Amino acid sequence: MPPESDRVTIRIPPEKIHSLQSLVKKGEFDTISDAIRTAIDRFIDQKFAPDYIRKLTIELPKGNVVDLQQLVKSGDSVSVEDAIRNAVREYVRKRVAKAVEASER
Repeated sequence: MPPESDRVTIRIPPEKIHSLQSLVKKGEFDTISDAIRTAIDRFIDQKFAPDYIRKLTIELPKGNVVDLQQLVKSGDSVSVEDAIRNAVREYVRKRVAKAVEASER
């Protein structure tokens, strides 16, 4: 945590607190405050991305996430996010090439 910070008090429904406690118990975060700070950081990063970047949140089946993690472990990508960007880039490149080819006929 930064050396200087302000305290903010919020009300969170019990089911959300239980979910946060579960993340802490699993070891994903040291404290509930760390989990909330991470969520706020992600929210701000998404809302204040540069104009030329559109940040998206996607939901993938767990099997796809495991496959993406394997790509990272094998060195094919530096992160899961990088693997997704590469896959989308390749998909768009192929689709554009097909559209150009179809328009030339």
